[in-house]
Amino acid sequence: MTKKLLIDVDCGVDDAQAIMMALAAPDVQILGITCVHGNTSIDNVCKNVLRVLKICKRLEIPVFRGASAPILSDSLNAGHFHGEDGFGDFPDPEAPGLDLIHKERAVEAMIRIVTEHEGQVCLVATAPLTNLALAVKIDPSFPEKLKSLFIMGGNMESRGNTTICGEFNFAADPEAAYIVLKDYVCPTYIATWEYTCHHKLSWDFCHSWMDQNTEKARFMKNIFAFSMEVIKGDRIKKEMVGGDGFVSCDSYAMAAAIDEKVVTEYIECPVSVELSGKLTRGMMVLDTLDLLKKKHKAFVMKTCDLEKFQCLLMAALK
Repeated sequence: MTKKLLIDVDCGVDDAQAIMMALAAPDVQILGITCVHGNTSIDNVCKNVLRVLKICKRLEIPVFRGASAPILSDSLNAGHFHGEDGFGDFPDPEAPGLDLIHKERAVEAMIRIVTEHEGQVCLVATAPLTNLALAVKIDPSFPEKLKSLFIMGGNMESRGNTTICGEFNFAADPEAAYIVLKDYVCPTYIATWEYTCHHKLSWDFCHSWMDQNTEKARFMKNIFAFSMEVIKGDRIKKEMVGGDGFVSCDSYAMAAAIDEKVVTEYIECPVSVELSGKLTRGMMVLDTLDLLKKKHKAFVMKTCDLEKFQCLLMAALK
């Protein structure tokens, strides 16, 4: 049975890896890709998605421009890791132009697509959750029309990679994350920062993955080179949980959406986001004691079948 995906990205290098994984997966139909601020500016995000679709020869997939800033917070970006353009500052003079971005805005497109395929769409969010928060405020019934939601973001052990206790996607728009975890009552699956780190891959695997003799692999090697140098620095080493290695953060959420058997164990509990703490703003909170009395529980990913995950990654660059 074909899986229908709607993908929301702030297209840096790991978003590209996740998109390419989905494009390579059999029995997966991508209904659209929506863009949002985050790793880089919204214009760069749109350009980067088009570059990925071009290298994969899938420019027929519609791409939509979304929110250019968070709901309340000051904007963040991850230029220090992904490069200022989000793709390691590796330009492509023949990249598709922004004229290919659909005129319909991302939030309106999300609502329309999910309404047209009610109960069938898995929404995969690998970015700040601004578009998703706006969608539920415009159409409160939107989450009920989804089949499921897969998020890369948040944390489960109070480990930050942007602030002391905040993962980038949640820290970049804490209010949006709070709204989504409160109002999305569909089955919700979360790949946290620590989950991705606990299931990092070896650099030997990463090099063999990018050394495949394909145009896709050469593209990935070029846009990932900047980040691979940054990873050697002290700041990234401090951020990493459990030592050095290759972590394709967004691909973990995508893999779970493509094949539910990739995740072998979940923590099922209510979740929320801290908004007011001086040191903890943007931190995801697991309510393991059920003190919040929330009716809706999320599935927080705990263990991963790395063999299945590696197979999906390898296929992405073939």
